[in-house]
Amino acid sequence: MIGRIKGVLLEKQPPHLLIDVQGVAYEVDAPMTTFYQLPETGQTVVLYTHFVVREDAQQLYGFAAKQERELFRVLIKVNGVGPKLALTILSGMSSDSFVRTVQDNDVASLVKLPGVGKKTAERLLVEMRDKLTSWLPIDADLTVNITQQITSPESHLDDAISALVALGYKPQQATKAIKALPDQQLPSEELIRQALKAMV
Repeated sequence: MIGRIKGVLLEKQPPHLLIDVQGVAYEVDAPMTTFYQLPETGQTVVLYTHFVVREDAQQLYGFAAKQERELFRVLIKVNGVGPKLALTILSGMSSDSFVRTVQDNDVASLVKLPGVGKKTAERLLVEMRDKLTSWLPIDADLTVNITQQITSPESHLDDAISALVALGYKPQQATKAIKALPDQQLPSEELIRQALKAMV
């Protein structure tokens, strides 16, 4: 199993990454919480990974923090939650927020996420409660100030909308959420972050 990769970040189009590891480029899917912490393309990145092998595909998932990967692994063991939905959940709220949601028995916050219906939300609350009793918060120092990142003015809105669609939101819903944000000049990652907050 591939548990960690370190390489040069070649491309980032949420939720997809392309990372060059000594001449081999790995395609990695990552939640938005990881995207918020990525360096600029061309710089070195280190991700904790989870490798999924199915009959029809092999997929590598990457996470900025080891605990985030552990939560992903616990999520995909829940009946009805696959890797794609687990990624959507971790993109819609931070790991610590998800843990608080489970501890507070907050079905309403979970059903606002795309692909999470009431039954799935209730199942998540029941099955995750006992598994998260020893959860330690992720270090807040890992968060970086992404508002300083440089973005391409002609494409960052489209990138943000595409990312939301890739995470499971409908195109109309994604476009409306991005267009409703007061500052359209923010980097695409920050636009996505604010749109996700507004929709949850």
